[in-house]
Amino acid sequence: MDAETADVVGHDVTTITCVCGNTVSQDGLIQANSEGVPVYAASPVPEGLAAWPEDEDLYTLCPRCGRVYRDAVIEETGTAPVAFRVDVTTGTVAEAIQVHWDLSP
Repeated sequence: MDAETADVVGHDVTTITCVCGNTVSQDGLIQANSEGVPVYAASPVPEGLAAWPEDEDLYTLCPRCGRVYRDAVIEETGTAPVAFRVDVTTGTVAEAIQVHWDLSP
């Protein structure tokens, strides 16, 4: 089975069109850590979110379907293979997505 790959323009993670069709301008895409948990760049980190990774190893999470893309791969290759999937309907990631949206302007 071939790996799933999202559409991306150039090497820009903000242009991902997820395999499910979601984009930044639709349901949004969220910066996440290597476990798919949305991250927060400032301190203190709100409960439920993960700290921005010190090594800058960022991922992009689709909150619609739970597909996660590794930013470094996109930036290096200009392709956006799905790194892994997480459950966005219940549990830690779902709760973190809600916290993320609650904090967004």
